[in-house]
Amino acid sequence: MSAAGTEQVGPGRYRVALRFSDIDELGHVNQAVYHELLEEARTQMLFALPVPPGGSYVMARVELNHRREVRLQHRYVEVALQIEAVGRSSITMAQQIFRADGELAADGRAVVVAWDGEQRGSRPLTGPETAALRALPAS
Repeated sequence: MSAAGTEQVGPGRYRVALRFSDIDELGHVNQAVYHELLEEARTQMLFALPVPPGGSYVMARVELNHRREVRLQHRYVEVALQIEAVGRSSITMAQQIFRADGELAADGRAVVVAWDGEQRGSRPLTGPETAALRALPAS
């Protein structure tokens, strides 16, 4: 696992360790933490892409449906990411969070945009980025 407690466990699948601080007073993972768990997995996936110098990605849109609670005793979740669409500068992906017992805890989608750090705006995806994205699991 990485220092953040995230490891890739298959194509488009990432295991993210739960921390005591993820749990709220109701005894389950706080609703805001679901977004952090997804971010951990998306970051792992996007860091593996051939990003040009000065390039990165920013979140443009996220939607999330909470299906089941996740409790600390689950110890980890698995996040599944699938590419739905690759645009000129955007990537739309389906995302799911599964508890350690395999139950679907949350699902939704995210749109990230290729970012030019020097120009402080969106940039077109490069050919190598697009090819790498098309090689990832699709929904």
